[in-house]
Amino acid sequence: MLGWLAAVLIALVGVFFFLNSDTTMDGGRVLYVIGLGALCLIYIVSLSGDYRGRSLQGLRHAATWGLIFFALLAAYSYRGELQTVVYRVAGEVLPPGHVLTVDTGTSGEKAVRIRGDGGGHFSAQGRVNGSDIQMLVDTGASTVVLKAADAERAGIDLAGLSFTVPVQTANGTAYAAPVRLRDIAIGPIVFDGIEALVAKPGSLNESLLGMSFLKRLKSYEVVGDFMTLRG
Repeated sequence: MLGWLAAVLIALVGVFFFLNSDTTMDGGRVLYVIGLGALCLIYIVSLSGDYRGRSLQGLRHAATWGLIFFALLAAYSYRGELQTVVYRVAGEVLPPGHVLTVDTGTSGEKAVRIRGDGGGHFSAQGRVNGSDIQMLVDTGASTVVLKAADAERAGIDLAGLSFTVPVQTANGTAYAAPVRLRDIAIGPIVFDGIEALVAKPGSLNESLLGMSFLKRLKSYEVVGDFMTLRG
């Protein structure tokens, strides 16, 4: 029985180094394998008495642990692919407007994926000056535009603003006041010192994430019902 368990252990270690695709065995790795093997054998010896006369049951248990080990190893080896699948599934089940952080695999690059409403509109849950604000992504807007209620939520004093800048909205011409925002964050993407406008109270239904933010991104693209922002 002990011989079978030892053979299973040796096979598992061999599979590990085969999948690791590194055929070189430096001194540190050899010592690691020897130490791991010794610990496993000590554990096997301590349990061997429990399976006296029950060899088949012992082999089944050894095979079960072997499968668990292989499954964990496979999951670790293909963690990048599995993460992509998780992101895809999450993107399908999360509600429109939810911001999902994406691992691009590029050092220093940050990216988020936003699910659209099915009609070609993308609304992102962001943070303006540290406050949560929902904004419609609008590539046709030259700047970020905040509706009055969102501006107040972001700590902007409306009483001190001068609404002199004309802007075109779905309801016609409205007037807004120029401001500079401390920062805007969409997921892990954060930009400081964003130029923006605050719309006169009652003239705008939702805040717009315009080009003063979008032009600072590395890229943004729409594929199907998803928009990806890369910063």
